[in-house]
This record gives sequence, C-alpha cells and structure tokens, in this order.
Amino acid sequence: MTHRSTDEPVRPARPHPVDAAWHGRPPGPGQVDPAVLSALLHRHGWQRRGGAAGRYGRWTPPGPGGSGTSLLVPESRAFPDSDDLLAEALLALSRSGTPSAREVLVSLAVPSDEIRWSRDVPAGPGGAAPWTVEEQLRKGARRMLLAGALATRARSGYHGARHRRAAAAALENVLVGSAADGRLTALVPVADGRPLAVCLHQALHAAREAIDYRRATGGMDAFDGAVEAGVSHELTEALAALVRGTEGARIAVAWAPAVGVPEGCAASAEPVEFSPGDLPALREAGARYQRAEPSVPVRITGTVVRMRRSGPRGAGTVRLRVLTGAEVPHVRITLDEEAYRIAGHAHLVGLPMRVHGRLESRGGFRRLTGASGVVPVQVDEAERDRLMKALQEHLDFFGEACGGEEGGDYEEEYGEDCGD
Repeated sequence: MTHRSTDEPVRPARPHPVDAAWHGRPPGPGQVDPAVLSALLHRHGWQRRGGAAGRYGRWTPPGPGGSGTSLLVPESRAFPDSDDLLAEALLALSRSGTPSAREVLVSLAVPSDEIRWSRDVPAGPGGAAPWTVEEQLRKGARRMLLAGALATRARSGYHGARHRRAAAAALENVLVGSAADGRLTALVPVADGRPLAVCLHQALHAAREAIDYRRATGGMDAFDGAVEAGVSHELTEALAALVRGTEGARIAVAWAPAVGVPEGCAASAEPVEFSPGDLPALREAGARYQRAEPSVPVRITGTVVRMRRSGPRGAGTVRLRVLTGAEVPHVRITLDEEAYRIAGHAHLVGLPMRVHGRLESRGGFRRLTGASGVVPVQVDEAERDRLMKALQEHLDFFGEACGGEEGGDYEEEYGEDCGD
C-alpha cells in the first residue's frame, strides 16, 4: 500500500457535469425553455390546475401535501413578465422539499434522459417494507445500467470481465435519486449518455418479446436474435434480480424534452413490465448466453503482477495486468517451466511480455489457455522506469510461493461477480 505525502497538493476532483453547469444554483430564466419546464413538471407528477389560458399555467407538486405550493409557468416568452415568472418558479423549485423538484432542476441544467424503475413489493406489518428492499432496487438498477453500458461497447451474449472498466466509467455521470415507495429514477446526461439510454430501451423491449415468445412456444430462438438489440447474460441477471421477491417490476425510459426523441424510438413509450413468471425464461436465457459465448484467440501484452507454482521447478501460474490485446484488466495463465522462467525474468527487469492464447469464456474471460510465444517486449526508458517503480511498490506480491491453494487470492479478487 502506498500513501500520499501530506506535503503533496491534493489533485482537484473532476466535477460532475451537473455541478459544472449548475454550481448548486438553479439555472437562470434565460436558460430555460418554458415548454421544457412544463413537460418536466408533468413528467414528474406535478398537476396543472388552471392559469390564464395561453399565457401561463399553475402547477402544484404531486402528493396530498402539494396543495399549498404552486408555480406559475409561462407557456412562452411572448409576454413581458415571462422571465419574472420563470425566475420565481425556478427559485421555488430550488427551495421545495418535493423530491421531484431537484430532478426537474437537474434535467434543466443538463438535458438528461430518465430511466425509472418501480417494483411492487409485498408490504410487511403495518405497511412497512424490509430495509433490504431499497438496497435490492438500487443494486438491480445499477446492474441494468452496467448491462446497457456493456452493450454499447459490444453486442455479446456474455460479456464477463470484458469492457467492464469502460462500462463502469460510462456510469460516472449518471445521477440516481432516492429510492422511495419501490421507485427509483436515474438521470442520464444526453451529451455522453444517450447511447446507453437508447440501447437499454431497445434491449428491454427485445427481452420482453423474447420472454413472451419463450412462454408461448417454448422456443429460445428469440433470445439469440435479441443479442443484437443489447440483450445479454448480464441484462437477464439484472432483470431477474429486479423481479425476484416482488409481484412485478417496470422499467420506463423518458427522453429529454430539450433534445427530443432519438431516431427509431417511440416518443412516449410505455413502461416495460416483468413478473415473477418471467424468471424461468430469464434464468434459462442467461445460462444459454453463458454457454454459447466462444473463447477468443488473442495476442496479449501485459505486465506480470503475480507468480505462483507449487515447487522450485515445473509449470506455474502467472497473473498478467493487460496493457493491450484484450478488453479485460487481468488474465490468469498457466505456463510451462521455460515460459514461466521467461515471465519471471521479464518481471524482474521491469519489462512487459507478450503471449498468444485463447481467452476462455468459462470464468468470465479471465483465463488464457493454450499459451504460446511468450517473449519480453522492449519499451522506452520512461515506460521501463514506470514499470520498475510499480514492481518495487508491489514486491510483496511477487515470488514463487510454496504451499497453499494455487490462485486462491486471484479468484477472491477477480471472481465471477467482480468487475475488474
């Protein structure tokens, strides 16, 4: 473990796009389209209760306690007091305790598509729900977003460890609100997140159609074609996690009104519904995707981060941090004695190595089999110094350990459910 010096300046954190655009203050009236504000209020359950026809509308928040608060929102900028009304409405939203008020302001500051999850969970004594319900909702929603992000990188029935780092990075700008009453909303900025929202929208509809086909005919063929729409093992697992323990779940995608509807998508799509009766088809499809995904021939260049064999001679296992050649962070390789010796020498002098083999789908594309052509790779001095520094920092992990279960720590760190 390394520690930052107290004298070293702290690197500034990269601001979230919402923070960069908003800075904790509502957007100015000159930045807001009255039609967009009205559309967002309607989407989030606010009720229009009269107002001067053709001039402004009076909006009240959702829920029984909303009658005491109202916003006057102009229908256009055709009247002299439009900016004043917008400024008052935005200020009232920023001070409102209604959960949807912040989501409206965020969507105004950074145009965002909205993905909404809702689950029908049986109520407990006195109408209370177990504390794990919210955790399960958040976990299922995040797994679904990750599955959509993976599908934007590559259409595959089973992703495993591939593209996980890039997919997780794609979720950094997604904002998620509080989970209440079995509902959760994610705001996906259009600027860099619309492909994710579109892919997830298409994949959910394709999964629904494939499940219906499976339940009607008993055939799984529709799931094969659904891969091109973004359906995968990861998505079926996320859907199963969302539905399990409920009476049903719904997912809806709503497009940012300031940007419009993406090509090929419906303007006002109904939520896609899933029920516990869909679980057998989801489980069968997930297992089918995992079995069907073939191994991939690759030529990987990477640095050795761990070596292990049961004795001073013979074959051994090497863990490689991948630099190029595969969209996975690490792979595990079993090498014969000569290749193991080459890998050890390359590691000691701070050089990466190159190896040919097949990236096996079994285990999540984390294992390289049939390794051949193991050779050190020459790098420039600056890169070599960096690799040598990394070697010194991780010297505790290097060595030919005797005894113990081979690779146990590897499986713990890079097991099936891990992203990296």
